[in-house]
Amino acid sequence: MTDVIINGKHSDPVFIFAHGAGAGMEHPFMSAVASGLEQKGIQVIRFEFPYMQKRREDGKKRPPDRAPKLLEHFQSVIEQHASSSVVIGGKSMGGRMASLLAEHHQVAAAACLGFPFHPPGKPENFKGAHLASIEKPCLILQGERDTFGKKEEVAEFSLSKSVKVHYIPDGDHSFKPSKSSGFTEEQNIAQAVEVLSQFIFEVANAS
Repeated sequence: MTDVIINGKHSDPVFIFAHGAGAGMEHPFMSAVASGLEQKGIQVIRFEFPYMQKRREDGKKRPPDRAPKLLEHFQSVIEQHASSSVVIGGKSMGGRMASLLAEHHQVAAAACLGFPFHPPGKPENFKGAHLASIEKPCLILQGERDTFGKKEEVAEFSLSKSVKVHYIPDGDHSFKPSKSSGFTEEQNIAQAVEVLSQFIFEVANAS
């Protein structure tokens, strides 16, 4: 089993897509977004961080590696697969790592799907301070009722003018709506794919 999955043709705009803390690159959420972007004409490169590769090998659950190791591995994937400037992003933790690498010279922009602003119930443990000074375009797709940063909370955060936030209707951390909302998970993921693909093409055309 490879530690990289590539959806789409090499000539397409490229999106390097990192997984979240608890599930790898083949999680249904990751696969659905990657497939949706491929259908829009975007090449998606998924990869796994070292701790997740080890989990796949021996089946033992591990906590994520420390941020420096995650960032080093993410950077190596960028340098291996980016022939020109690319958009990078990820689910939750992967998106946060992408935002921390936004100023890398091969990165045109970053996209975060469910940004983990703080652990659920611990708003004092804020993880988004760097978003106040980020200079390259950054898209945050956030569920309205995400316990890692709800809509009403995010509205109060200090974010750079380069950061655009799009809220997914009644979505949780994986964009899943409540049954009574009138929305479906499929609709919400489709909306996320639509907004994300537009962002990637805008960045690609501008670079």
